[in-house]
Amino acid sequence: MNAMTNQRFTCVRSGLLLGTLMLALAACGKDDKAVAPAAAARDPWPQVAWPLPEDPALETRIADLMATMTVEEKVGQLVQGDIASITPDDLRRYRLGSILAGGNSDPGGRYDASPAQWLALADAFYEASMDTSQGGKAIPVLFGIDAVHGQSNIIGATLFPHNIGLGATRNPALLKRIGEITALETRATGMEWAFAPTVAVPQDDRWGRTYEGYSESPDVVASYAGAMVEGLQGKVGSPTFLDGRHVIASVKHFLGDGGTVDGKDQGDTRISEADLVRIHAAGYPPAIAAGAQTVMASFNSVNGEKMHGHRPYLTEALKGRMNFGGFVVGDWNGHGQVKGCTTTDCPATINAGLDMAMASDSWKGFYDTTLAAVKNGTISQQRLDDAVRRILRVKMRLGLFEAGKPSSRAVGGQFALVGAPEHREVARQAVRESLVLLKNQGGVLPLSPKQRILVAGDGANDVGKQAGGWTLNWQGTGTTRKDFPNADSIFEGIAQQAKAAGGEAVLAVDGTYTRKPDVAVVVFGENPYAEFQGDLPTLAYKPGDDTDLALMKRLKADGIPVVAVFLSGRPLWVNREINAADAFVAAWLPGSEGGGIADVLLRGSDGSVQHDFKGKLGFSWPRTAVQYANNVGQKDYDPQFAFGFGLTYADNGDLAALPEVSGVTGNEGAVGVFFARGDAGSGMALRLENGAGQGVTVTKVPESLDGGLLNVTGVDHLAQEDGRRLAWTGRGEAVAALQSHTALDLQRESNGDLMLLTTLRVEAAPQGDAWLSVGCGTGCSARVALGPTLASLPVGQWTRVGVPLKCLAAAGAEVGKLERPWSIGTAGAMTLSVSRVALGALNEAETTIACPGR
Repeated sequence: MNAMTNQRFTCVRSGLLLGTLMLALAACGKDDKAVAPAAAARDPWPQVAWPLPEDPALETRIADLMATMTVEEKVGQLVQGDIASITPDDLRRYRLGSILAGGNSDPGGRYDASPAQWLALADAFYEASMDTSQGGKAIPVLFGIDAVHGQSNIIGATLFPHNIGLGATRNPALLKRIGEITALETRATGMEWAFAPTVAVPQDDRWGRTYEGYSESPDVVASYAGAMVEGLQGKVGSPTFLDGRHVIASVKHFLGDGGTVDGKDQGDTRISEADLVRIHAAGYPPAIAAGAQTVMASFNSVNGEKMHGHRPYLTEALKGRMNFGGFVVGDWNGHGQVKGCTTTDCPATINAGLDMAMASDSWKGFYDTTLAAVKNGTISQQRLDDAVRRILRVKMRLGLFEAGKPSSRAVGGQFALVGAPEHREVARQAVRESLVLLKNQGGVLPLSPKQRILVAGDGANDVGKQAGGWTLNWQGTGTTRKDFPNADSIFEGIAQQAKAAGGEAVLAVDGTYTRKPDVAVVVFGENPYAEFQGDLPTLAYKPGDDTDLALMKRLKADGIPVVAVFLSGRPLWVNREINAADAFVAAWLPGSEGGGIADVLLRGSDGSVQHDFKGKLGFSWPRTAVQYANNVGQKDYDPQFAFGFGLTYADNGDLAALPEVSGVTGNEGAVGVFFARGDAGSGMALRLENGAGQGVTVTKVPESLDGGLLNVTGVDHLAQEDGRRLAWTGRGEAVAALQSHTALDLQRESNGDLMLLTTLRVEAAPQGDAWLSVGCGTGCSARVALGPTLASLPVGQWTRVGVPLKCLAAAGAEVGKLERPWSIGTAGAMTLSVSRVALGALNEAETTIACPGR
């Protein structure tokens, strides 16, 4: 930030402690100099006024309940388990304080479970928490879920644009309304806690969670945080606050998740405390001032110390200097990354200030060790009671003790609210206001709907792609059109308006046509992703894959004007695609309302402009694919399109041809991809070895080991020779292995439930034992049986097979120092074709190898 922006931010943030941005602006102005620089230098943390006065009756009620609780019951309140790993019967016994539904956890293990099934599950867990037939106190369980762009886990829910799009709207009032709708649809399906809003301030767009941030600007994030919290929870002091139509919010992730080195998820944020507060803490004062009931600790470290174990920030800064009066919850097994801890044993995280651990699949072990730590004094009774008191206070503020089961609450079971037309209209407005126009050569936009419009590109008719990650499952992959009954794809939105005006929209993903169209709208962009999967080595768009560019160039060569609609979770280097298009629209990840794009791109049937472009960049657009330091206010700031840029129809949208030199040297490898397009990943080699470990590195195909023990040839999958056929003759043991030149640290990926995925085709099933293994030398490798899985797959059909990294870790692999992240071996005859080996999440219909010993 420049000096003026920084001064304004300091003043606005101080004003937000009074409760509103308007008060802040009124309090600033001429009195900017009243902010004492010397005091700020001594302590950069703002003093926030917690908006809820102490309630003596509430405190007495809490004290009376705690006086009757056993230490076991108190410890239970500190633990949160995931529904994939805990049952209602478990809850009856262990009396945990909370449950959650993680990104891949659903009723019955079905990502497409119905709203009624979700509500029934919520009822079952609530009733278990209130059942005292086996002893214990009736303390209602809190049910949390990642409702991050609407209640996006539920079939038919309203899906709002992801935060990056909402940031482009510059409309905090709209954010408040989105929070209200998200709360209603969450409550209708049984849950009362949304893990939102994310108030990260992403500084390196290679980070795979960039789209979860509103902006690179702390000012924009600060202007949104309080509005979203108020929308989710209701307004403090009003009858709506935490009533049956609202949920408790979880402001996340505290702190610095958007500032890690190289944009590495769960990495280290190396920064001065003053800049940490100025940039990354910007959203917390307004959120706390709005009465946010929970804050979620972040996976990342700050200057080498993991936030889940950072007492100076969790306790002294957040609860102390910023007067946060709710409770601090952890992220998915994040406590396990604290030095000296494991996922099942970490008293240090409670002592640091975490009040509730998200011990998703480790809850039982964590409960046992935490109980032991309290009994032996490692965790003091005072710290235990403080955490329990904070949790009970939130539950009582929410009225949970009197609420009854979820289906009997104010809107419980009112499934007409899920994807209600009036909710979808708000989402459609958000789409319209989020679109950013980067180019409009010759005023090609807006388009007449009376024309023949070709709608092309792989995003044209794919709601899952336009919705992005955190949609029905963690990574947002594997969905189909039927999974979105209350949605319009971008093509459908254009087709509806064209038909109504007497024109015609024709869908052709590959851009082919029999009758030449008047104009083409090409919808393309990133495929869905979430944590880990989304991290990039550079900002180049799909390096090595020019499919979208070739499509636009072909249409242009045919004399057809091209309007590019780019779907992405971050700005990417797309200079070639911008040059190839007549108009270029950054549409971000718009969610369920593809019709909102048609509202802006198309004129009305009377020829008038329906809706102008309003969106302004909340993230600076890169000039090259290696321009990572690209945030407004930074030294030598020189983006392709600056923060705040966004054309309207009144502007001259002509753009000179952009440079097409990416700046990528070729040394940057794809994150988490070990084999693709017929070659080993960056820094790796494909090796063939016999049972004695002797072998050959594959530098050409065909290649053979020991005169034919194992043979490698090229095979086609999605492109010519983009795979390798591996044929074992059965004359002795042999393996095909990917060998890394440097040890790989996959601990964070293991913690995040990622899998080692192999895209393969069985050509001839194994005639003996076969295995998949990873290794790091003697004594730290792991092997899982692959033969039964391969024997069950249809011969000649491509599929993906996955094994969870945590299962390999449980089988003995030291995932923090893998030298061989993948190998397949057998001593018998077998033939497989392999086209890709990578880390990722598995779709429901694909094959998971069972964990060893499970």
